[in-house]
Amino acid sequence: MHDLESIVDSAGLEKFALLGISQGGAVSIAYAARHPHRVSHLILYGASALGWSKIHTSPAEQEEGFAMLTLTKAGWGKDNPVYRQIFTSLFVPGGTPEQASWFNELMRKSTSPETAVRYLMEFAQIDVLDQLDKVSVPTLVIHTRGDQVNRFEDGRDLATLIRGAHFIPLESKNHILLEDEPAWKDFLVEARRFLGVKEIGPEASSKEKELGVKAWLRGPKK
Repeated sequence: MHDLESIVDSAGLEKFALLGISQGGAVSIAYAARHPHRVSHLILYGASALGWSKIHTSPAEQEEGFAMLTLTKAGWGKDNPVYRQIFTSLFVPGGTPEQASWFNELMRKSTSPETAVRYLMEFAQIDVLDQLDKVSVPTLVIHTRGDQVNRFEDGRDLATLIRGAHFIPLESKNHILLEDEPAWKDFLVEARRFLGVKEIGPEASSKEKELGVKAWLRGPKK
């Protein structure tokens, strides 16, 4: 959250819409709770208030989580993508073979096995439950029904515990939405409606699309 605070300050943003995706949702919740005057709208997609070690507390579930850490350290950086395919099948189970191959390679190039393990260990400890009732900004929670990374009920719980939050379920198994699936289009429609941003059709000029993106970044006019 301190990194996010630094970026916002450096960019000179006085008030802005904040999108928190996956584990970034917990960071966004903590930021919005601490800085309600800076956040005009909060959108949480595929997010959870708790990490896996806080949710999956039985001995068998904990053992499975630690086994994933061991496999990550041993197999993440290898040329053989068999291990990384486990992650890919969780994040984009509806992807094509080409998309799966791309995601496998992206993971290998993005970080080292050691850093990947550290990320997973930190993600496991996430707990912002005590921050949810402190969020006072307009909030939209979006979650796919078949999400295998953060459970559908985790998103539903966020919408229940954040005052006035609106919940939108999407019909998809993917944690990372794909451009050609209906759920991605539904996500855009709901996000733009929430932010008060005009829909941009395929026939719009490049200048109109550019202005639309800038309007989205600025947030709605008061």
